[in-house]
Amino acid sequence: MAVRKIVQLGDEHLKKVCEPVKEINEEIDELIQDLRDTLATVDGVGLAAPQIAVNKRVVYIDLRDGESEPVVLINPEILEQEGKEVDSEGCLSYVGYEGLVERPTRVVVQAYDEDGNLMEYEAEGFLARCFCHEIDHLDGIMYVDKATEVYELEEEGSEE
Repeated sequence: MAVRKIVQLGDEHLKKVCEPVKEINEEIDELIQDLRDTLATVDGVGLAAPQIAVNKRVVYIDLRDGESEPVVLINPEILEQEGKEVDSEGCLSYVGYEGLVERPTRVVVQAYDEDGNLMEYEAEGFLARCFCHEIDHLDGIMYVDKATEVYELEEEGSEE
């Protein structure tokens, strides 16, 4: 459909709690396609609707690892979480920075897929971190709100 502008830290859309999707219709199908198209143009693995200025509870994750299929989460809820791990995270809405964030090592997430089927996903490690990061976006939370440290990334090819 369209590649959308990814809003950056400070934009009001990133602080709002998103509205649940009441019906998977043409508008939601277009939103999912816009998330797909937009993510395909950047170096990232997940995108939530508020990052393209849409206040709906929709997430698109594509690890681009050649092993896992992309995942669409509509109205996701974390049902279970266990473990704790601190690792670095970045965000397409705060380019050039990363931060250290504690996340669960395993989660179980319930959400509707793009066909309206209620699904349950169990994720560990990096995928669990992605689920938590993107679901936080739906609640108006960015990783910098949880980070113990945020640091600017050095540009590739820069010399000290």
